[in-house]
Amino acid sequence: MKLKTLRYDLADGIATLTFDEENSPVNTMCLQWQDDLQTVTDQAVKDKDAIRGIVLASAKKTFFAGADLKGVMRMTLADAPRVFAEIERIKKAFRTLETLGKPVVSCLNGSALGGGWELALVGHHRIAVNDPKIQFGLPEVTIGLLPGGGGVTKMTRLLGLMGAQPYVLESKLFNPAEAQQMGVVHELVESADQLLPRAKAWIESVQGDAEAATHPWDRKDYKMPGGTPSNPKIAGGLVVAPAMLKTKTRGLYPAPHATLAAMVEGAQVDFDTAMRIESRYLASLMTSPVAKNMINTFFFNLNAIKSGQSRPRDVPKYKPQKVGVLGAGMMGAGIAYAQASRGIATVLKDVSLEKAEQGKAYSQKITQSRVDKGRLNPHDQTALLGRITPTATAADLKGCDLIIEAVFENRDLKAQVTKEAEAMLAEGGFFASNTSTLPISGLAQASAKPEKFVGIHFFSPVDKMKLVEIIRGQQTDDETVARAFDYVLALGKLPIVVNDSRGFYTSRTFGTYVMEGAAMLGEGIPAAVIENAAVQAGLPVGPLAVLDETALSLSVHVLDQTRADFRAEGKTYDATPGELLVERMVKELKRNGRAAGGGFYDYPKGEKKHLWPELKALFEKPGVQWNVQDIQDRLLYRQSVETARCLAEGVLTSVHDANIGSIFGIGFPGWTGGAMQFIYGQGIEQFAQRCAELAAKYGDGFRLTDEVKAAIRKFEPQY
Repeated sequence: MKLKTLRYDLADGIATLTFDEENSPVNTMCLQWQDDLQTVTDQAVKDKDAIRGIVLASAKKTFFAGADLKGVMRMTLADAPRVFAEIERIKKAFRTLETLGKPVVSCLNGSALGGGWELALVGHHRIAVNDPKIQFGLPEVTIGLLPGGGGVTKMTRLLGLMGAQPYVLESKLFNPAEAQQMGVVHELVESADQLLPRAKAWIESVQGDAEAATHPWDRKDYKMPGGTPSNPKIAGGLVVAPAMLKTKTRGLYPAPHATLAAMVEGAQVDFDTAMRIESRYLASLMTSPVAKNMINTFFFNLNAIKSGQSRPRDVPKYKPQKVGVLGAGMMGAGIAYAQASRGIATVLKDVSLEKAEQGKAYSQKITQSRVDKGRLNPHDQTALLGRITPTATAADLKGCDLIIEAVFENRDLKAQVTKEAEAMLAEGGFFASNTSTLPISGLAQASAKPEKFVGIHFFSPVDKMKLVEIIRGQQTDDETVARAFDYVLALGKLPIVVNDSRGFYTSRTFGTYVMEGAAMLGEGIPAAVIENAAVQAGLPVGPLAVLDETALSLSVHVLDQTRADFRAEGKTYDATPGELLVERMVKELKRNGRAAGGGFYDYPKGEKKHLWPELKALFEKPGVQWNVQDIQDRLLYRQSVETARCLAEGVLTSVHDANIGSIFGIGFPGWTGGAMQFIYGQGIEQFAQRCAELAAKYGDGFRLTDEVKAAIRKFEPQY
């Protein structure tokens, strides 16, 4: 029997279900698949007496990819009853197969994630190809859903409430060897062509053994590993679990709370009731706005970037073998580590060998802690450090495929090091600046080949931050942009591509966040209120704390440079209220930021930081009116407006770059799906209306021009 998404064959007593969705590189739980699964399940029931065993297999490179997420993007709250019925229908088919009294084997030839792993769990016996690149697991919580195709209930019953939490609640993935250690895969084979013979051999070996065709939770002697919620040891942990979760999610992410509830509630009832509880929670999440925001960005947008949609086409794939880094400070040292850890030979240059050695010592420090914890082999550490050559001599850069300057944000200094180092590039090599604010086209004037000059903006700390912003200057050619893109992917990081402008995308938008926070302080709103409101909205750190970390003096340096650039063009730069307040903090109050001993916060040695007590007397106005919603909206809307302006001006050319850049680069809250998805999640008209209200109260930073409104509509994703 051949259907559109699967085949059913019965031969020699073995019923084989081969998943093979037409015109798709992967198998998904689309509506057609749901119908086809029902058809073959009914057929298996009819053929029951002729069946000795059932095999679940895939004709694709992977076993099964999971839910049809485009379908989820089209759902509304009104669809919840229909969605619940669909989930229950899939699970009924699963249940029919696994309780038919026939041994079922899952043949896992490739990755099985989400619904794919839930399908694998239908098998009483699971055989996998022993390839460490294959991934199994339940990543649903990371995109705002929960494993509602039996994943919560079955993993909890297999591993226990505590044992299952990393895999169900925290979406920890695992490879076939790890799956075997956990006991969720029973057998490993070396190649895919060994799967079917092993499956048939196992089916033969268990004929007449009723237990082999029965899942553990369906057996009379079943006990949940570790105990049920009524066990005192488990109960003690469950009392604090919701509170601990709330401190992590701030109550902004429904999926982890629903998943924990489904695990605990399901553990107290029979299997079929637990499965219904799980379905109800999933139906409510699938039709919620947060899930749509997160699926849009953490699935579709992320895949768009990883598949190279922002990369110029028709340029051969590229990986530099030797890269030079100019400047061995925090940023240069971080870039050197990122490269060396990915097998790239690195020349780390500074004004003295001592400074260059200090930069290399950063990699020693990072790797040593991993060696001490047993996460890194000492031999591998030695090899990694051996890839970094510290130097004070420009001649050591000779033969580099790429040279990146990561020196202080001073145009003259950057021009000097560019001219000095560029001549050392290998034939066909290119040069990059790690500037965070200075326009690339201006910096490229110091280059002999401006078409081979590009911005590669890393974020600090480089070893932890995933995002890298690639900035195309006015003369940068496609080959250079594509090579920069490939280089960033080779580091295991996420590249976004933007066009040149002051501050590019991330620094420009990030600046609106911190300066809006500073402006509110200047209006008389208490600093603690601003900081707490930001964190409660899902921003990782309050705007004043961020300004301290990045150095108030740096913001003032950028402001002075901007004023000078405007003057050179015969214009005047009007500083914002936030910029003027930060300038006062530095120039009048001598508060330069954390590195200089204190800014908006004090940093007593050995104690927790706290807000500088003088802020109260200097800035607070007792009679000022404020509310938390306005504060949070100002911080979020201001960044989204600036992002939309970047799209309208052509600084950004795609929504996926905007969303991924805002979340991974500047900490825009994940629950929103990013700065542009925040607009689409609200609804374009509602967003525009709220912007008009905020503009009337708080100024032109929130004003949407007709051009910006047109850009928002033009880039709205369609599913």
